[in-house]
Amino acid sequence: MNPELILGFIILLAGVAATAFPRERDYISRLIHVEIAATGLMLVMLAYNETIALLTFVAVTAIATIVLIRVIERGEPCD
Repeated sequence: MNPELILGFIILLAGVAATAFPRERDYISRLIHVEIAATGLMLVMLAYNETIALLTFVAVTAIATIVLIRVIERGEPCD
């Protein structure tokens, strides 16, 4: 197994756990945790193919940022 694959899985699991169970319930911290998970996903894909890794990272980051910024702009309270 490649070191990128192992590190990617660790970062991906940590980012998913931090997003699902945040200590702070504000939107900025959730956005940061989603970016951590996206970085882990990029490292997993990097172990297989560099082009897929770059495209996946850009797509996940762009979509997650757009969605979470819209939620922040609405100003709905986060439970």
